[in-house]
Amino acid sequence: MSGPRFYDPTGDRYGIPTFPFRLAPDGLATRRQLRALGLRPGGQPVAAQTLWRSRRCRTGVRAAYLYRIDAAMPVRPMTPGRWAALGKALAARRTCPACGRDAGYCIPSSLGVCVACADADGQLVA
Repeated sequence: MSGPRFYDPTGDRYGIPTFPFRLAPDGLATRRQLRALGLRPGGQPVAAQTLWRSRRCRTGVRAAYLYRIDAAMPVRPMTPGRWAALGKALAARRTCPACGRDAGYCIPSSLGVCVACADADGQLVA
């Protein structure tokens, strides 16, 4: 259990208030949690962090920064220009650089080309 190791509500050990995974006090949220509420940090500083052990990262410890919900601002609405830019970016991710056609899915970065081109080049191993 990683509870006592990452419990530092005063910030003496880690520099900012730190809480174990899933034990942050009410009124604090991560960026994803703020986004689910239709909010964004809005330039406020990090209020606290939550730490947990993980085998997926090199240091063995992962962190999520927490922001105050009461100081968060509403998410900015998407403008027509932003919608157009997003559409172009997603179309570029679907376009195969080898054959130039829209694959209908995002091209895997591991292949760099659509699956049909990768299969023709012998990149796919059965």
